Amino acid sequence: MIIHSAKFIKSSTRLSQCPEHRNPEFAFIGRSNVGKSSLINMLTGFSKLAKISGTPGKTQTINHFLINDDWYLVDLPGYGYAKSSSRLRRDWMISVEEYITARENLACLFVLIDSRIKPQESDLKFMEMLGINRIPFARIFTKSDKPKPGALRKGVEEYNRIMLEKWEELPSTFISSSENKSGREEILDFIEQTINIFRNGS
Repeated sequence: MIIHSAKFIKSSTRLSQCPEHRNPEFAFIGRSNVGKSSLINMLTGFSKLAKISGTPGKTQTINHFLINDDWYLVDLPGYGYAKSSSRLRRDWMISVEEYITARENLACLFVLIDSRIKPQESDLKFMEMLGINRIPFARIFTKSDKPKPGALRKGVEEYNRIMLEKWEELPSTFISSSENKSGREEILDFIEQTINIFRNGS
């Protein structure tokens, strides 16, 4: 897939405010500071599309971007640490869970995982919730240029081992780096294929 255009449409604090659900949507979520904005900018080729901040928890709304006038890329608030009140974080997650579980045109949710750190309970619990609710999702291991290749492989294998204790099969998985753009073509090809399946099946 070639990205010709990407434009911000709107920010929403609840599902009812989101754009009309005509086009397939691909949402991105992960723990705070996982590199979500950098990944979105790398995938689209527009370096300032998603705002990058050194402060974890910067994204506080459901942000819709229209790609190629054809599908939506959705930037969701991260979970985990953020310099905000516990009440505000709780409100974010209520809105996010409402979006994830009720958005009819959500074709796939990309769960971003920091490849530098060991498996996190918050990531595992979140993906378990997705499985229980039958939400289509894929994993993206970010910042793959940081750990050594052997450590990167072992980290992914550890996630797989833990998940296979409860899962019959693993979700689609991608290894990415916003620095060297690895994984970009694979993720965009997956999105293109999923759009075709989504539209043919609807």
